Amino acid sequence: MTLHIANARLIDPATGRDGTGSLTVAQGAIVALDAPAPPGARLLDARGHCLAPGIVDWGVKVGEPGERHRESFRSAGLAAAAGGVTTIVARPDTQPAIDTPETLEFVTRRAAAASPVRIAHMAALTKGRQGREMVEIGFLKDAGAVAFTDALRVVESSRVLARCLTYAAGLGALVVGHPQDPGLSAGAAATSGKFASLRGLPAVPALAERMGFDRDMALVELTGARYHADQITTARTLPALERARRNGLDVTAGVSVHHLTLNEFDVGDYRTFFKLTPPLRSEDDRLAVVEAVASGLIDVIGSFHDPQDEESKRLPYEEAAAGAVGLQTLLPAALRLYHAGALGLPALFRALALNPARRLGLPGGTLAAGAPADLVLFDPDAPFLLDRFGLLSKSKNTPFDGARMEGKVLATFVGGRQVFAAGGWDAGG
Repeated sequence: MTLHIANARLIDPATGRDGTGSLTVAQGAIVALDAPAPPGARLLDARGHCLAPGIVDWGVKVGEPGERHRESFRSAGLAAAAGGVTTIVARPDTQPAIDTPETLEFVTRRAAAASPVRIAHMAALTKGRQGREMVEIGFLKDAGAVAFTDALRVVESSRVLARCLTYAAGLGALVVGHPQDPGLSAGAAATSGKFASLRGLPAVPALAERMGFDRDMALVELTGARYHADQITTARTLPALERARRNGLDVTAGVSVHHLTLNEFDVGDYRTFFKLTPPLRSEDDRLAVVEAVASGLIDVIGSFHDPQDEESKRLPYEEAAAGAVGLQTLLPAALRLYHAGALGLPALFRALALNPARRLGLPGGTLAAGAPADLVLFDPDAPFLLDRFGLLSKSKNTPFDGARMEGKVLATFVGGRQVFAAGGWDAGG
């Protein structure tokens, strides 16, 4: 099928384009911009709404294998499609962990069969994510792993981490770290400060992130490895990140949309849907991190989708599980930055789509001719009240429940095939 989308506001983060035009799709790829509709093409009038590259959401927790009751590849894929996410980059913190080529091949087959969107997989960095013994990085990379990480577990042994980074550097593999000092952060439910003290919550100082990042940067300098910090959430870490870049280290960084749009006060009276890892930070930290995204110092915005069942959240705040779902809310939450004037749409989609695709060596992230036709059509100004029970994820633990939001996905395409349509936006109809 050839599809011609006309009257669209084209958002291309690769060129900075933000203007009216048209786009033609054939055989799963973008074939032309601003060209007349080919004879026989199906037509979709975008009515002036935004058309952008599909989001590449880096750091998504899916419950297969082991926790399918929280999220399956099918439910995660449906939620992603409804949120404009065309590629999920899945974490390896499953049960068992994705630490062998056989496990990786299993989840790759399951995801391809069940999900309407693309799913790329990261593999564990150490066996069982125990921080003691390195995985077979070469075999896992050959099997399709796009990066290596122990997810939210810090590899405490500098000797083990140095060995992993050395082997990864020799193979050109990307290592994803979780910058945190594990001794300071163990058992913490909030960020140290007046708010945590008044609420009586066990807290971690913001400096724990900086300490973990400094350790990792020393080892990256030693080994020459490619490194990505999954979340930088505090102002104290930003100068160290800037210095690492200035010194020529191959380092990038991400941040969750929750840390960009919420702060520690949103916890309120112990609202466990706001309990995250790392915990929500001060407003000063939030503003500093938003500025770092705007300047390009922080490269990637992700949902850090982490489904938790009701029983895990309906506990006292200290005991409740950390994490929030975010596949379906990533775009409207990120659009808060656009509506606040902090980021233009091309810059926003640079962090949501182009940068993660480039860093992971994945296709997409641009509207250039020849790129995969992974696209999201959305109305950035459409207001709505979020009802968590309307989310397509199996788990409903979103901190945005009941929030007033702006930005609705109208249609999502993966390889030119429409995988989501809001009412009246079916290109095949």
